[in-house]
Amino acid sequence: MPLQNRVTPFGDIVSDPSRGALMGNRGILHDDNQQLGTSRWKHHNWVTCVLSFKGRKRALMALGHYTELFFLDEATALAAGHRPCAECRRADYERFVMAWVEGNRMATRPAAPTLDSDLHCHRVTRNGQRVTYRAPGDTLPDGTIIALATEAWLVWRGQRHRWSFIGYGDSQPLDHTEVEVLTPQPTVAALCAGYRPAVHQSVEVMTVAGGPGGER
Repeated sequence: MPLQNRVTPFGDIVSDPSRGALMGNRGILHDDNQQLGTSRWKHHNWVTCVLSFKGRKRALMALGHYTELFFLDEATALAAGHRPCAECRRADYERFVMAWVEGNRMATRPAAPTLDSDLHCHRVTRNGQRVTYRAPGDTLPDGTIIALATEAWLVWRGQRHRWSFIGYGDSQPLDHTEVEVLTPQPTVAALCAGYRPAVHQSVEVMTVAGGPGGER
């Protein structure tokens, strides 16, 4: 049985056998049986990390250590409310903060705790409910993830691509119809300002081919 450590664009943490391209951290969410309790975060600095850094080795869901979470790609992690780690992804973090400042029209660069606090109130409410907003689909920048009913779709080069744990599937053209946006609003502003997240290779295959493709 796969561990409950795969994260969807909705921010849910579920079990799935697929591998992720990035690892994330929200604190210690598991018990000594590697089972998650009711909490889905223990702190506000939800980061995404590379899978390998300076030769460090970790046992998954070790007792007393943070719960390792995994994402299909960076677009998924951003939609779930995470940001780049300032240590193992320093260059990405710097690019993200610069775009955050520009996109959100900030006068000064925020410290990481301030950024995390602001991001947290745009991803969940005080009682843990997911925060979303609505916008015309064709106004959203590449890398945004939207929801159509219970499915998540990536906005990329004028199309929306159906999300799954193993990649992106069907694509459809975007139009001006309002959609539910999963990626937090200030993160979308950073995307508008030029931050480009890494996306799963399947979406590039589909963009070139003009139809379904990628790792299925």
